[in-house]
Amino acid sequence: MPAAIGLDDVVAAETVLSHVDGEAGRLVVRGHDIETLVGHVPFEQATALLWDGLIDLPAEGLARALGAARLEAYDRLAPLVPATRALAPVPAMRFLLAGLPTMEAPVAVRLLAAAGVAAAFAIAGKAVRPDPSLGHAADLLRMIRGRPVAAAEAAALDAYLVTILDHGLNASTFAARVVASTAAGPAAALIAGLCALEGPLHGGAPGPVLDMLDAVGLPENAPAWVAAELDAGRRLMGFGHRIYRVRDPRADVLKAALARLGGRSARLTLAEAVEAAALAALERRKAGRRLDTNVEFYTALLLDALGVPRAGFTALFAAGRTAGWLAHVREQEARGRIIRPQSRYVGPLPAVAA
Repeated sequence: MPAAIGLDDVVAAETVLSHVDGEAGRLVVRGHDIETLVGHVPFEQATALLWDGLIDLPAEGLARALGAARLEAYDRLAPLVPATRALAPVPAMRFLLAGLPTMEAPVAVRLLAAAGVAAAFAIAGKAVRPDPSLGHAADLLRMIRGRPVAAAEAAALDAYLVTILDHGLNASTFAARVVASTAAGPAAALIAGLCALEGPLHGGAPGPVLDMLDAVGLPENAPAWVAAELDAGRRLMGFGHRIYRVRDPRADVLKAALARLGGRSARLTLAEAVEAAALAALERRKAGRRLDTNVEFYTALLLDALGVPRAGFTALFAAGRTAGWLAHVREQEARGRIIRPQSRYVGPLPAVAA
């Protein structure tokens, strides 16, 4: 039997955290459809739901504990920021997290807070003191932009963080679980997940969606531009997914979050024209293979509307996904068994002596 390329259809773990149904276009997080969480449950509450029974929750509540932990992370990370100024946001975030000392309990809360602070510092290129009175999303956006944010903007980023909380056994989550299985600890596993997320085939695609929109320029250019890209054999950014065979449900909840921001930008009008042209062209050219809008398309539009620079999209994604990584790390640690798959050797063998 041939090996499963990319481990397709290989079950490597059992989890209570999330379920991705690619055929139905459904994402379930701890028993809840993602549509029932985003815009209804704040990030801290969604994280508590994800962590329930796996990670001890602070008695004072996760929101308050995260606020205090962000201040602690500031004291530890701010002195390191000058050394990151020549780095792109994800390498800068990785550098900052690697510089953290051994943490005392609650480790998960401290790591989640540190990941958010590190992402904000890496994106802004400077250290801004956290405000522990704010929600996690509001404070991250305030640190990134260096000024107070409107309630609607904070709510939009909060919706984004809930949307990306967890998503099955994707590449970065699997990397985190592999490292966790060696008993290396949650900090090492978190950095492993971040390293995997940096790859353009996993977490690095939202920014190029904006590059695509810039290239199209005007809504009326969309059909011809899309046709030319497909004729050249190039991929349309923000369309198609390894798992989903229908529309990615996260695209719709992010589109709704963007609509709740209010107003209508020229970029949104352009994006809808590109989306319509792309879906029509893909349906004609890829008969039998459904390539629909994925999470990256509306991620790019939402974060751009919030004033997050496109180079920082992946780092901000990591700040939200850290909650899921930490839950998977604890789930894997509880199993107490190292992940050690087999490989099939297909190289030459030494000659057998006569």
